Amino acid sequence: MIYRDLAAFTRDTKTALGKGAIAVVMLEDGVEADSTVRHHIDSGFGAVVVFGAADIALADELSDKVARVHFDMLADAAMETVVNAVIKAAAGRWVYYGYNTEYLFFPFCEHRTVGEMLAFAAEERRDSVLTYVVDLYAGDLSANPNAVSLDDAHMDKSGYYALARKNERGEIQERQLDFFGGLRWRYEEHIPSNRRRIDRVGLFRAKPGLVLRPDHTFNDPEYNTYACPWHHSVTAAICSFRTAKALKRNPGSGYQIDSFRWRNSTEFAWHSQQLMDLGIIEPGQWF
Repeated sequence: MIYRDLAAFTRDTKTALGKGAIAVVMLEDGVEADSTVRHHIDSGFGAVVVFGAADIALADELSDKVARVHFDMLADAAMETVVNAVIKAAAGRWVYYGYNTEYLFFPFCEHRTVGEMLAFAAEERRDSVLTYVVDLYAGDLSANPNAVSLDDAHMDKSGYYALARKNERGEIQERQLDFFGGLRWRYEEHIPSNRRRIDRVGLFRAKPGLVLRPDHTFNDPEYNTYACPWHHSVTAAICSFRTAKALKRNPGSGYQIDSFRWRNSTEFAWHSQQLMDLGIIEPGQWF
């Protein structure tokens, strides 16, 4: 299914969204578009909706499995516009959103589907799953000048931390934290202060009146919490080349970076166990 614009998509969401959990994949360019879409199809989403410019190609075998919406993801407020349109059309459904070169990993995802994980979250009376954006980067930038390589992917194994989140009145928000680390921490001089956080409520249940804000938080405070009040909840990771790609593309930083590797770099294993062993994600009470 191909929709020429967002309006055409919103008129036909019953067909486009199918059944089950929905993955919204936003293509800013064509880098690893196929692998990103394929990863989320394989994760078990009931529907995968791909937003991006019409000239970004997808492999034929993938095009038959997704709904394609022509939309300029480089436009101002593109992310909020897309996700909030899906929210309005998908009340009661679980939604994931991410960009190309971003890959969702959750505990035991190698042999369990995203639907199983979300069913568990729902049993715990959770309507959201906190995700951490884990920066990936190519180990050899001379061979991969755009910093993207699935075969040579690296990540930081330490350097992650959290600070108490406060509202506009300076009050600490219950069970909410601002998380930092990865390339946005190491190269913070090149990252605007309002874009340095690595937490994103990347999985959530849509409902009437819910609104995603530009900082990846929602207008319902409970959606922004990392756990329920009585024990730890399952969390997930969005393993992303997006920051590395941007740092290399930006003239202000690209020429200053010869390598993203440092003493705390490690090869990315493309396996959820590595992320659990490093303490980045946790299964909570899901075993």
